[in-house]
Amino acid sequence: MAELTLDQYFELAWKQYTETTPCAANIHSLLIKNGENVINDHVAFRTFDHEKIGLNQFIKFFAKWGYEVRGEYTFEEKKLSAIHLENKNDSSLPKIFVSQLKNHLFSNELQQLINKVISQESKSFDDLILKDQKSWKVSYEEYEMANHESEYAAWVLAHGIRPNHFTVYVNELTKYNNLNDLNQFLKNNGFTLNNSGGEIKGSVDVLLEQSSTMADKIKVQFCDGEKEVSSCYYEFAKRYSDSKGNIFQGFVTKSADKIFESTYEK
Repeated sequence: MAELTLDQYFELAWKQYTETTPCAANIHSLLIKNGENVINDHVAFRTFDHEKIGLNQFIKFFAKWGYEVRGEYTFEEKKLSAIHLENKNDSSLPKIFVSQLKNHLFSNELQQLINKVISQESKSFDDLILKDQKSWKVSYEEYEMANHESEYAAWVLAHGIRPNHFTVYVNELTKYNNLNDLNQFLKNNGFTLNNSGGEIKGSVDVLLEQSSTMADKIKVQFCDGEKEVSSCYYEFAKRYSDSKGNIFQGFVTKSADKIFESTYEK
């Protein structure tokens, strides 16, 4: 694949994402029809702590467009580590948030499954993230086994390296530029929101408020048949300024921990 510009990459990522997340495309269109200018705050990915597809691969991939690590995070309960990247040349560009499972904290059975499927992967990391087609094969039985220990692990096994969510930057909306109004608008239009920890996670005090839809469902082809599982969701973020007047650009682990649950089966 020829070298892409950053704009071309984001267009490709949005296409990959909305193919399995129709609610995002529908909400995006609905906001535009209501006169809103929809700006993306960040794109998020999930992965495993493995040299082939771990955080360092994402850092290298996005570095060519001027992205660098600006924040590091730990999620104790879900056994994840994460980073966020910002573009050093243009702060208005979407941030990149990447989390990874701390594989070593799980059972030998799950670790062996993760290592087995990744060893099947013949594509380069760039091909994985650009073409959105994993080589590894997973049975639904293996998916269920992983899901018993970690819903996050099961999600990555089922979907591979692909955008987990895009995020509307609520600050740039006009009619719906606070989350209470936006959430009500979404519910009025039939969308289901993640209410784990409350519909709005965070507060003005931590300089970030977030909400999200519950993930859409899609059919995934497993080794032992096709099954419907949770795919991706759409997030909404309102950021606030600190005492120096700078808009907070990071993430709040307590809030993000609940946002992860947007892919939980309900």
